[in-house]
Amino acid sequence: MQNGTRLAAVDLGSNSFRLEIGRYEFGHIQRVEYLKETVRQGNGLDENRNLTQDAMERGWACLARFGERLAGFPRTQVRAVATQTLREARNREEFLSRGSQMLGYPIDVISGLEEARLIYQGVARLLAQSDERRLVVDIGGRSTELIVGQQFTPHAVASFRVGSVAWSQRYFAQGEFTPGAFAAAEIAAKAVLDEAVETFHPGAWEVAYGSSGTAGAVGEVLAAAGQAPSGVITRSGLDWLHERLLRAGSADRLRMEGLKEDRRAVIGGGLSVLRAVFDLLEIDEMQVAQGALRQGALYDLLDREQPGTDLRSATVQGLMERFGVDTEHAQRVAATALNLFEQARGADSARAALKLQWAARLHEIGCRISHSDYHRHGAYILDNTDAAGFAVPELHRLGVLVLGQRGKVRKLDADLTDPVFALQLLCLRVAVALCHARRTPDTQGLTLRRDSLGFCLQARPGWALAYPQSAHLLREEVVAWQKTPWELTVDLG
Repeated sequence: MQNGTRLAAVDLGSNSFRLEIGRYEFGHIQRVEYLKETVRQGNGLDENRNLTQDAMERGWACLARFGERLAGFPRTQVRAVATQTLREARNREEFLSRGSQMLGYPIDVISGLEEARLIYQGVARLLAQSDERRLVVDIGGRSTELIVGQQFTPHAVASFRVGSVAWSQRYFAQGEFTPGAFAAAEIAAKAVLDEAVETFHPGAWEVAYGSSGTAGAVGEVLAAAGQAPSGVITRSGLDWLHERLLRAGSADRLRMEGLKEDRRAVIGGGLSVLRAVFDLLEIDEMQVAQGALRQGALYDLLDREQPGTDLRSATVQGLMERFGVDTEHAQRVAATALNLFEQARGADSARAALKLQWAARLHEIGCRISHSDYHRHGAYILDNTDAAGFAVPELHRLGVLVLGQRGKVRKLDADLTDPVFALQLLCLRVAVALCHARRTPDTQGLTLRRDSLGFCLQARPGWALAYPQSAHLLREEVVAWQKTPWELTVDLG
């Protein structure tokens, strides 16, 4: 990547939406601009876990403003990620469809563990390099992420459904601060976070860091009041803040230097979760980190552009090993699929080729469960696994490709009008058919063309006679594509 290249990250959090724009200079990303809007989508989930219309409108309006600022950025230089609220929302696709249009870029819903990984990257990249073992705590609006790592490597990550917005709604719904409400909120937070003790105990780390809104807000209040050094949160400082909130009696009456207006409504929930974390993990002092999720997303963009550094490829290899995939056969199918894809691909489809390669390498991942319907088992695994580097929609698309490697195409629950997806699917299906004997197929003279109506697969004269079983499978493929938006024709010589 060239010096001076601009990169942008959009963080759709449960409390705030943030836009970070940076400039790449000699291996580092320097901040150019930072925008933050308090959207509070986290309190816009109704009893059925649907986002209310008002919550969606607030989000869309913010994304439209961010989109105007991002106009002209290449797609490969923008990453938009959504966290717990949109992980939970049952009607998230409605929001994401319009939201992506307003922003001008796709929005990835990421898993809790992927969020934790990116948070750690953001924190670690903005810290001085050392060999210290770090605990990173990120209390968001509806989830809390815990990470232990060294330098740029996270060694343990976890995500828990407890956060400042959710706990403020549940235990301080009327904005009233009482001893009973705080006691109940802290007990409930400890109940959720209790399983973290075994992994994130004091012996696992040397220095604790707090990232994102809650830690930053508490750190600013304590520093302004002289209760702790700037950028430091202490146990005694948390006790002092707890007492101040009780004395105020409610969020409406709370006035404190350093406390921003957008934090008043959620400070009760955030403080109760933070006190629970301090107690459970026996933290005496926490440093307020400068980095967070959005910086991690920026550096993840950078890594994806460097040859051989895309974490997703390593994750695919790890999944293959974990589920005992026949590596030689997977590579054979991948090479065949990519050969066909390269012949018929359109412009700017290198990313699509990479995702096709991943799907081909994982196409037999379900065999560890059962060889019968292994394509269905593989799709289920990909839809229900946490895979470092991948967003939830990316894993789902890989799962759909794995599911679609067999059977009638029209029965696949996928957007078959998308020409790139249709080509990926066809290439995978044909590659699986050609490699049916689990040896490298003879593809000399085998060509694939695409036009506005469909695809044409052509072989050299005599190929069908030499490989009758392969020819039979390819003719069956013609039937499989019937009643879809694409017509497949084969000329096998």
